[in-house]
Amino acid sequence: MVKTRPESTPVDTPVVKEATINLRKRLTGVGFKKRAPRAVREIKKFVGQEMKTSDVRVDASLNKYVWHKGIRNVPRRVRVRMERLRNEDEDAAETMYTVVKYIDVAVDTNTGKKVKGGFKNLQTGKTKVAADDEE
Repeated sequence: MVKTRPESTPVDTPVVKEATINLRKRLTGVGFKKRAPRAVREIKKFVGQEMKTSDVRVDASLNKYVWHKGIRNVPRRVRVRMERLRNEDEDAAETMYTVVKYIDVAVDTNTGKKVKGGFKNLQTGKTKVAADDEE
C-alpha cells in the first residue's frame, strides 16, 4: 500500500507543532562544561529545520528546564511546542520567526493532573494552524 505524505503548510503561514527532542543523541561526546549551551543550540537547530525559519527564539521556561540540573546534567529528552509567527518588525530580514516553549510531560493538558508514562506514545505533529487575526 502506498503511503501518502501529510499535507505541508506553506512557509509563510503561522503554524503550531509539538515535538519531543532527544537531547541525549545530540550531546553524545560533548564535554561536561559545554553540554547545556550545546543543548540550547541543538534545540534551535532542530526547530529551525522543522519550522523552516532561521530566526528561532527560545522561551525562558525552556531555557530554565534545560539548565535546571546544571551545565553537565542536561535532561535526556524535552517536549516542546513550536509556534511559527509573523514578524511585526518591518525592517526584519525574515518574514516569520519561531518561538519554542517547554511542555511539561507529566501533566495532562486537559485535566491538569499528573500522568504516568512520560514520553511514551507521544507523536510529533501539527496541532493547529494559527488563524490570521489581522485580516
